[in-house]
Amino acid sequence: MKNEPISKTSLTDWARVDAMEDHDIDFSDCPEITPEMFERAVVRRGLRTIRPTSRVTLQIDQDVLDWFQAQGQHYQALINTLLRAYMEAQRQTRQST
Repeated sequence: MKNEPISKTSLTDWARVDAMEDHDIDFSDCPEITPEMFERAVVRRGLRTIRPTSRVTLQIDQDVLDWFQAQGQHYQALINTLLRAYMEAQRQTRQST
């Protein structure tokens, strides 16, 4: 079975959806979400964004590497995420000055 839509044309009236206000939405068929449900909720990472990557050799202090490796098998992706966040913060700082 393929993961392709049955119809290539959407049957959704998107103009009507865009025009709806919050109070127009019918939630009668949705179960109520309680505070207890939120307490047990688990945040999961979304789909991975495909970006071109480069393999590099980087000198990192051993204790820093040990800490990242202790975070789990995707420690390299975590390092990349933190470097990206730092880069974006620096860009914003430089643009605002």
